Amino acid sequence: MVLVLLWCHHGPLPRPTCTSQRSHHNCGVQLEACVRKCLPRNCVVARSSSGWLQAPSLVSKQPLKKASFPLKALVTSQTQDVSTTLLIGEEKIGVLLLNLGGPETLDDVQPFLFNLFADPDIIRLPRLFRFLQGPLAQFISVLRAPKSKEGYASIGGGSPLRRITDAQAEELRKSLCAKNVPAKVYVGMRYWHPFTEEAIVQIKRDGITKLVVLPLYPQFSISTSGSSLRLLESIFREDEYLVNMQHTVIPSWYQREGYIKAMANLIENELKKRFDCPEKVMIFFSAHGVPLAYVEEAGDPYKAEMEECVDLIMEELENRRITNAYTLAYQSRVGPVEWLKPYTDDTIIELGQKGIKSLLAVPISFVSEHIETLEEIDVEYKELALKSGIEEWGRVPALGCEPTFISDLADAVIESLPYVGAMAVSNLEARQSLVPLGSVEELLAAYDSQRRELPPPVTMWEWGWTKSAETWNGRAAMLAVLVLLVWEVTTGEGFLHQWGILPLFQ
Repeated sequence: MVLVLLWCHHGPLPRPTCTSQRSHHNCGVQLEACVRKCLPRNCVVARSSSGWLQAPSLVSKQPLKKASFPLKALVTSQTQDVSTTLLIGEEKIGVLLLNLGGPETLDDVQPFLFNLFADPDIIRLPRLFRFLQGPLAQFISVLRAPKSKEGYASIGGGSPLRRITDAQAEELRKSLCAKNVPAKVYVGMRYWHPFTEEAIVQIKRDGITKLVVLPLYPQFSISTSGSSLRLLESIFREDEYLVNMQHTVIPSWYQREGYIKAMANLIENELKKRFDCPEKVMIFFSAHGVPLAYVEEAGDPYKAEMEECVDLIMEELENRRITNAYTLAYQSRVGPVEWLKPYTDDTIIELGQKGIKSLLAVPISFVSEHIETLEEIDVEYKELALKSGIEEWGRVPALGCEPTFISDLADAVIESLPYVGAMAVSNLEARQSLVPLGSVEELLAAYDSQRRELPPPVTMWEWGWTKSAETWNGRAAMLAVLVLLVWEVTTGEGFLHQWGILPLFQ
């Protein structure tokens, strides 16, 4: 039986160029001089957890200029049934789909928010204050819970994310089976049930020997795929079974042809269905935001991948003679620090002021409907657009179980199977049509080399309403909160205890 683990990221797998193998007793990356002789300098070789030297994909470490190749869907699906069948053999293959998770009832909202803000990849505290991660998460979750409950109440009393992800897993299983790859597909959520830990228990119980990890985030980010990968890394290190189980990760897949075509299909359908003059509609891509420091200081590839993804979708639409104007903005920012710009709400107001009358919102970083699409876009941003002078509003649905999308995910899994246990170099700079497959630990090193400490986003003081001033205002506010929490925790007194916000420390 084959088990498939889903995770959202890249495209097709490259073929190894060297087949030298030799056994060893250590896990991790080991470079071999004898293998280096048959590979270019810009290629590395990694050992898999099973103890065999694996030849990776060829990925140039030299950055390529964007103009050095035509913009197109870089990854296409070309699976081979015969070779796949031979690879499966007696192995039990699993696919692990990773996603955020969401509260299923209103009572789940506050504990869900606590899990979210207790993640050090969401709120990164200085090393000296990391012991306050829990109390700070408790404070923020209690403070935000009432407003969040209102949002979830407006969409039916809970998030549909689990139901939709379970449906995607089942459709993926069926698609793999139809492609002669019988597999089990698991769902692991980061902040709510079924937790990733629960999925791992089931994977071990089923005796999976080869695992494909597939985050359901098309573009890689430290705060999404990176956080889920880091959790997997900690789980794998503590379990002998998992250490010996071969696995690979598809860290992002926004370049895949099937994904690009599926998004273009949805946009084309909405333009024709909702608007009297489709050619005059502004296509408005709205992506989930991340703090600017993650991109500028920690090297998060999210912004670059998002921009390239939008370009690929628009090129596909142009091939269909759809040449509408378009723009990209970022939503869902929280806290006082600067996030990726332009912000969605500010952009909607500006478009209204410029005389735009028809707007089609495209939730570009979401493959499932949840609070950010059903409430934030459908309610808040729609209301803002109408107030800003936009007369026609439409929204492209999330991909969900769209057949082209599901079939392409299945192809991505099948194409990754020959490389389970091998490492491929990250192609963040090269931007070639190769999938940076590798183990969890190797991918974290490739994608988030500075994850231990986020450098200060600004090194000098500036007066006025500037980027620096906004950053320092955020630091001052965070410092005040930390001082308050230290006082509350050490003394057991204060208005937070009196209000019952920190009952754990009474």
